[in-house]
Amino acid sequence: MSIRPRSHPAADARPRAGKLDRGPRGRARAAGQGSVAWPATLLKGRPRQRDELCWAQRTAAPAQLWLVIVDASASTRRYQALSKAKGLLAELFDQAYRARARLALLTASGREPRWQRHGLKASAALQPWLAELGAGGGTPLLEALQQARQWLTQRQRRYPNEVQHCLILTDGRLKAWPALEALPCSSLLVDMESAPVRLGRARQMALELGAQYQHLEQFNLR
Repeated sequence: MSIRPRSHPAADARPRAGKLDRGPRGRARAAGQGSVAWPATLLKGRPRQRDELCWAQRTAAPAQLWLVIVDASASTRRYQALSKAKGLLAELFDQAYRARARLALLTASGREPRWQRHGLKASAALQPWLAELGAGGGTPLLEALQQARQWLTQRQRRYPNEVQHCLILTDGRLKAWPALEALPCSSLLVDMESAPVRLGRARQMALELGAQYQHLEQFNLR
């Protein structure tokens, strides 16, 4: 469907030469506001009036990557912890789609973590996968964190201008773990622990990872 604009009396007027230069300098001047692009300005000589200034072009927002690590071990099946987290993930995927962000998904269950998605743009195809996501098996969360750390570091070398975020969903129910290394990007750990008696280990894990902490019950996407 196309929408045609209403005709205007000036539409039949004779075309006149434009006042803006072509090329980067012309586009810089077209901004007309914000910060002055001094290199482009001084290439024309010392400015004597405002019209001789070139203005910095507005740049597009940097590309974003959201890495989501989901603890889907057997313990997250209790008290519907994973089911509640899936509602949060559905909203997150929707936001990523609207923000045109890239998503990477890593699940931790069974014997080893599994990559479900490697930095592809968010799409509606994620919803069927989310609906089928179930809990069971062991908790290879530490291995997942190590793989995530390595993958993020490698990707930063390839895409230095990309803004990375990491979201970790876990109940923290591991018996013990060695000292954890901080993740190389802005991170948030969402505590899924829903048992009446809570161990609170996820909070300690967030501290060691250098991640912000929030419990699932109080978590809100912004």
